[in-house]
Amino acid sequence: MWIADYVTRNKTSHSNSSCANVTGSENGAIACSAYLEHRDVPIVAPYGVVYNPPENEKSAIFNIDGRFMCLGVESPCENLLPGELMLYSKGGASIVLKNDGTVLINGKVYGE
Repeated sequence: MWIADYVTRNKTSHSNSSCANVTGSENGAIACSAYLEHRDVPIVAPYGVVYNPPENEKSAIFNIDGRFMCLGVESPCENLLPGELMLYSKGGASIVLKNDGTVLINGKVYGE
């Protein structure tokens, strides 16, 4: 929500935000290419969530207070209902929190 508020309040434009292709990632920062090439862009995520996006993912890059930051990557919404949550890895592992209280771990149902 704070991202939408920031963009609205600051009238974020093409010059300070972009959708960029990740060209590399290491140590909590990415390199990406859009209309500009960016390096050592820190990844911003909710507290307790850490991720390292693989190459060729689409990332949202914003200039916040003069510093470019990656605020996320484009995510598939495969078979999720509103209110459900999925964690997944490039290798295929996944955890899905369903609205009915069940948890799917790699497709196996828990909590029935």
